[in-house]
Amino acid sequence: QVQLVESGGGLVQAGGSLRLSCAASGSILSINAMGWYRQAPGKQRELVATITSGGSTNYADSVKGRFTISRDNPKITVYLQMNSLKPEDTAVYYCNARGLYTPNGYYGDFWGRGTQVTVSS
Repeated sequence: QVQLVESGGGLVQAGGSLRLSCAASGSILSINAMGWYRQAPGKQRELVATITSGGSTNYADSVKGRFTISRDNPKITVYLQMNSLKPEDTAVYYCNARGLYTPNGYYGDFWGRGTQVTVSS
């Protein structure tokens, strides 16, 4: 059974840092891209950052220069280093795997359960 398990969320003051991790487990052959999305109360889920298996990255304008996404392919783990956090970064952060291939089939999008990040002012 494939799982994405996030960790590293928590409460931090504005200007602080957090590092999120997302580890994929199960019978996984390959994943095209992994990334992070977030959803604040009353808002739609939005892209934060993505990274392909080749290392190409994409960031939301609101986090460019503050957040860094990285990936450990052998460990099938993706990280999100978040610096200079702002209260508006408060949200549930979800890990995403796009283009996930297993011996039993293909998942276009696979999601973790999310981890809460709260930034106090």
